[in-house]
Amino acid sequence: MKLSNETLDLLPDDVARPGYDRSDLSAGIVHIGCGNFHRAHQAVYLDDLFNLGIGHDWALLGAGVRAGDAKMGEALMAQDGMSSVIELDPSAKSARVIGAMTGFVPVASGNAPLIAAMSDPAIRIVSLTVTEGGYFIDPETGTFSPTHPDIAADAANPDAPETAFGAMIAALKARRAAGVAPFTVMCCDNVPHNGHVTRDAVVGLAQLSDPELAGWIKANVAFPNSMVDRITPATGPRERALAESFGLEDAAPVTCEPFRQWVMEDHFPAGRPALEKVGVTFTDAVDRFETMKIRILNGGHAIIAYAGGLRDIEFAHEAMADPQIRAYLDKIETTEILPIIPPVPDTDLRAYKQLILERFSNPEVADTIRRLCFDGFNRQPKFIITSIRDRLTRGLDCDGLVLASALWCRYCYGTTETGAEIAANDPNWDRLVAQSKAAKTRPAAWLEMSEIYGDLSKNDALVAQFTKTLKDVWARGSQAVIADYLK
Repeated sequence: MKLSNETLDLLPDDVARPGYDRSDLSAGIVHIGCGNFHRAHQAVYLDDLFNLGIGHDWALLGAGVRAGDAKMGEALMAQDGMSSVIELDPSAKSARVIGAMTGFVPVASGNAPLIAAMSDPAIRIVSLTVTEGGYFIDPETGTFSPTHPDIAADAANPDAPETAFGAMIAALKARRAAGVAPFTVMCCDNVPHNGHVTRDAVVGLAQLSDPELAGWIKANVAFPNSMVDRITPATGPRERALAESFGLEDAAPVTCEPFRQWVMEDHFPAGRPALEKVGVTFTDAVDRFETMKIRILNGGHAIIAYAGGLRDIEFAHEAMADPQIRAYLDKIETTEILPIIPPVPDTDLRAYKQLILERFSNPEVADTIRRLCFDGFNRQPKFIITSIRDRLTRGLDCDGLVLASALWCRYCYGTTETGAEIAANDPNWDRLVAQSKAAKTRPAAWLEMSEIYGDLSKNDALVAQFTKTLKDVWARGSQAVIADYLK
């Protein structure tokens, strides 16, 4: 059954569908980047809220700034903005159709349609998921990079910007000129201090072309921090087949684990939907939840990813079924990561760690090791190297974390330990491969990527430990080195 407003009542009985009249919805949120995670997370929370009969003026207007976004928009609007979400509980799968999106802004060079949509007074929130690497952060300083070519281009042509941040600035400028209150910018990406990072990108870009406007944005626009969590694999033939097994013809189905979490600062001067009614936590301690999640879950993914990738393991749950890899993850989490995480309100860190182990082990999710290995260039500094740095600062050992970094280096050589070729798996793959080849004979070369490791290449103890570990991995193989670590 092809998804459309007309076919909602004809869907199979075991497929949940919106319990509200979609014609009553009106857009209050423009969301940039309508990929799988957004549709399995923010869109689901809003769908839940609308099913309570409230918040119908907070529907989503999808948007994007890339060619891939345009293709997604076309696929979604051919289905009246709907898509299916299949929850992969090991005991039973369930499917629902999400109806929280009312339209999709045409993607165009110069972003005029997007700017117009965000200038509409009815839009009170602009949210975004543009991936961890989409915030123009200088890896060496950890702050906004004004010299990035995309930023420089927008600064030179602010009335026809190509980035999401440039479009936001143009829309905020138009709203100010029209006497319309600014929207709140709500980042939903997996980035530490994501509200602050987004503010720095928007204000930093505005500063390059209109310092006065930049000051106004900084003083008047809210950028609440948030923590988001749900494991959502990429969509492929398996996921499409699952949708079909529920009798759905869906061009953009999403599969995900049952677990989801959303923690936010309650800073929305233009108003917000009552998301606390559907399980969202509003708190001033977002940074505590965020540190916990990024270090334990995302760091945990990185720990099993490269160990599994070097062994030609395809799925995360298969890596977790390997007793050595599971023990390796558990030991690093317990002895090196948990001790440096600040207390989190109403949360037992050891119980949270155990939950993560269970989530990673869910065979129904079928999250690929390749996906977890992707974009280490942007992810490692946030997920692993921050923990290394914290432990070094406190004078603590970090043997397991250093080993995890060495396994990433070995993976980036481009072959598994059986000799199988690893296809390019990072936007900076050529750079990483070249650096890994240099590091095979001189391991310190890997740490000299200052965009990733900052000044850690000057830490003699770390360089010595990394050198020994990487040489050992090359000489004896990852399994033998992990076995020694576990002893």
